[in-house]
This record gives sequence, C-alpha cells and structure tokens, in this order.
Amino acid sequence: MEDPTWHLLTGEYPPQPGGVSDYTALVARGLVLRGQRVHVWAPGDEGTLDEQGVTVHRIPGIFTPPGLVRLTRELDRCPGPRRLLLQYVPHAFGMKAMNVPFCAWFSSRVRDERWVFFHEIVYPWSLHSPVRHQVLAGVTRVMARLVARGARRMFVSIPTWADHLPSALRGRAEWRPVPSTLPTEVPEDLVRTVREELGAGLWLGHFGTYGAAIRGPLETVLVSLLRADEQRRFLLLGRGSRHVARELGEQHPGLAARIVAREDLAPLALAAHLSAMEVLIQPYPDGVSTRRTSAMAGLALGRALVTQTGLLTEPLWRESRAVALAGDTSPGAMIEVAEQLLSRPEEHVALGERAARLYRERFALEHTVETLLSESGRRS
Repeated sequence: MEDPTWHLLTGEYPPQPGGVSDYTALVARGLVLRGQRVHVWAPGDEGTLDEQGVTVHRIPGIFTPPGLVRLTRELDRCPGPRRLLLQYVPHAFGMKAMNVPFCAWFSSRVRDERWVFFHEIVYPWSLHSPVRHQVLAGVTRVMARLVARGARRMFVSIPTWADHLPSALRGRAEWRPVPSTLPTEVPEDLVRTVREELGAGLWLGHFGTYGAAIRGPLETVLVSLLRADEQRRFLLLGRGSRHVARELGEQHPGLAARIVAREDLAPLALAAHLSAMEVLIQPYPDGVSTRRTSAMAGLALGRALVTQTGLLTEPLWRESRAVALAGDTSPGAMIEVAEQLLSRPEEHVALGERAARLYRERFALEHTVETLLSESGRRS
C-alpha cells in the first residue's frame, strides 16, 4: 500500500515566530530529507509555496468556520492516502483557546489518518480560579478529548500531558521530547568573534521570550548574581530581551552597564551567542521540562545550564546530572545553585559535556523523525 502523504496542521509556521513554528519547520524538513511528501497548512496571507521541498499552504483564518470550509476543500483535492499531524496548542487555534469547532472538525476527518502532537494540552484548573478560567479549563479538556478520539498516534512533549487524556487513551500517548530549534553546531571562529565583540568578563546568559511568569524570578537571580561579583556580565537573548534589559538598567542603574541584550538574531548568530556564554540561567515557573526549547538550545550546544525542578520536571534531569538543578522554583534556591557552580569553574566543561551527550542520546531531531517513521506508525 502506498505510504500516506504528510499534512502538518499548525497555528504558526516560519516566518511567524514561536517555538511550535520552528519545531514544525524542523520536522517538515526532516521528513522531506527522508524522502517523505510533506504539506504544511498554516494561517497567513493566502498562497501556496514550495519551501525546501515542503509544500506550504497559507489560508487566512484557517481555523475559523469559514477557514475550515476552505481547508476541507483544499485538503480533499490532495491525493490520498493522507496523514494529518496536528501540532496541538489550544491558544494557537483562536477563539480565546476554546475552538471546539476546529477540534470537532479534526475528529470528523475519518477518511484521513489522524495523528496529534500535544505541545500543550489544557488550561490548569483550580477551584479558586475565576469562573472564566474554570470555563477555559473545562473547554480545553473537551477539546483534547475530541482531537484524541480516533487519533491513530498521539505524542506528548512531556509525560504529564498524558494524564489529561481519557484513561483509556493514556497508555497510547508516546513521549517525544522537542529538539532544539537552533543550529546545534557553531563554527569556533564565529564563537570567538562573538566573545571579542562582547568584551571581557564572566558572561552569564538567558534565552527566552520573557513572559511575566519568568521575568520576575529571572530579575531576582540576575541582580543577585551581578551584585555578588563585578566581573560578571549578563547577556539577554530572544524576543523582548532589549526591552527587559532597558527596564532592568533603569531599575538597577549600578548594573546597567553589565546587562546587554541581543534581539532579532539569525538562528546561527543566536546559537553562537549562546555558545559564547560561560553559564546559562534558565528559570521556569513549572520547572525545566522536555517541552522547553530554550533549555534544549543550551543543552545541544554543550553549555553549563542552571535551572530548577518543578511540577512538570521529568526524573531524567536529576538522573542525568546534565544541568545544575535547584530543588524548587524559588529564586533563592536557584541563586544558591548558581553560586555553587560559579565557584567551581572546572565543573562548567564537565556539565556542558553531559548536557551535549544527553541531548544527542535523547532529544536530537533525528530521534523525532525516526519515531514518526517507525514501524508502529505505518499502516498494517
């Protein structure tokens, strides 16, 4: 029987920014390099283009009811058999993360082979949350059940997401960590150039998008580490880094000259700046986990990384000893671990080597592509 053509459904795709955008592009190109036929369906200005062997279809409002009519028509024109691989993030589908019609549409595509990758799955529920948040938590659970129903294969970026699936389906959810979305190798001369441009000092770095839940803890840790040693300097990387650096400089004028930002860097340049760091500081409100592409970027490049354990942290982070891991998500715990690591420069290289080894063995893109092409996913 003929192998199905891949059809990746995603709420974002380059040049649209975002971790799911970059991840989907990596997977699409990885499949093409293995001889697969790949289409991507995403929102954007209307058009169809061939991008490095991937056929990219843009449909305005693709996940709205009118967009779904168009998507249905265009999909049905594509020869079968078809395999739909949904990159699932509730808020990516619009309607304030409550797009039940789209999930029902996906569930109804019974002529297609349906697969789902849950990057995120539900809004957290709490009895003490505002009513609107409780409604959102309930609706996202309905949505997850709809897309899971009838799916031939399901993947989760962290094991905890499987707990939110119907009990009969949890055992079928496959854990597939996300890889780094940046280049995993950087020429040494490029790293050397970045270090020369940055200047002397012990450079600490952070890579992220500076959401509210991370911004506060990061500021506390950053300020403490810089005040403890005048030789230390801090580089902020990623979207929003320039704004955050400016605000931190205004709030802590004595540290302003030692807080630097680099925003809107091309992927290779961004990887080179990460590689130039002595230690990366990566706080996460729910703990480090295998869905965090910002952590994966540092691991892949063999950087010493200070982070923290939390609700979503998998056991492998402590077992592998690949990161310097604070025991909880408090800034104080992270500062303590960071200072311990910074007092032992000889440990930085060893920690980076363990990080790179863990990435190669467990997280690299080729593992994702191999899983997607594995025999368990083929038609019988």
